[in-house]
Amino acid sequence: MAFAKVGNKAPAFTLLNQRGEKVSLKQFRDSKNVVVYFYPKAMTPGCTVQACGIRDTRAEFAALDTEVIAISPDSVDRLVKFEDKQELNFTLLSDEDHATIDKYGAWDLKKFMGREFMGVLRSTFIIDKEGCIAHVMEKVKTKTHHQDVLDWVSENLS
Repeated sequence: MAFAKVGNKAPAFTLLNQRGEKVSLKQFRDSKNVVVYFYPKAMTPGCTVQACGIRDTRAEFAALDTEVIAISPDSVDRLVKFEDKQELNFTLLSDEDHATIDKYGAWDLKKFMGREFMGVLRSTFIIDKEGCIAHVMEKVKTKTHHQDVLDWVSENLS
């Protein structure tokens, strides 16, 4: 499957956050840039490093009128534990049936240790205030993800 394309309207979604509240992409339109990143599984080493980088730079994202939303196929209960354990300060969304992940093209065949399976492709979509996809990061480095995204938003959307 191909990733959602730059220049297109970002696929709409309404999902439950870590508190069981509905969050829609449309609620940020005309007021915030939105970084939507997809990650495989809460509380795993790579996903934790990635989330903590976002947590530690939240003020910098806010200064750029940018909201960060992380989406995984984890249950709301698992997201609560992840938020509590890592003291996360941004929105985590549960997409257990991976319908939204699929709409963005981030659900595909993966290979790990000689095994093939369907799963989340770690990827990031930067959406402008008009709701269009401004940039797609298909390959994400967990350790530098937060800075890579901040740099792109600062250079292109501020």
